Amino acid sequence: MAIAKRKPAEPVRIEFKKDDTVKVISGRDKGKEGRVLAVNRLTGKLLVEHVMMIKRHTRPNPQQQIKGGIAERESPINASNVLIVCPGCHKAVRIAHHVDAVAGGKTRRTRICRKCGQTLDRK
Repeated sequence: MAIAKRKPAEPVRIEFKKDDTVKVISGRDKGKEGRVLAVNRLTGKLLVEHVMMIKRHTRPNPQQQIKGGIAERESPINASNVLIVCPGCHKAVRIAHHVDAVAGGKTRRTRICRKCGQTLDRK
């Protein structure tokens, strides 16, 4: 009997970027804040510092200088379970977009805070 291959999911539009500060709003780590370490747009998940910590059992390998034991590391968390923390009002907020006209007839989208209107993008 043949096993049906699953189609890859469509990439999810994620508003978060690396080094953003986010707050977890649901799940076992609700209330924790951390910095985004990695964004996976294909699966819609984020790797957040000190959030969803799991224990990884590793076998020692002297050839690669790996000590064995139990190591703790972060596990990916769904992007829908976090909100970005605004640097201005220091609250977890939703993201809005502001479209600016740039020279040459081009436009630039910037992320802004829905509560205070401050820009979330670094210059």
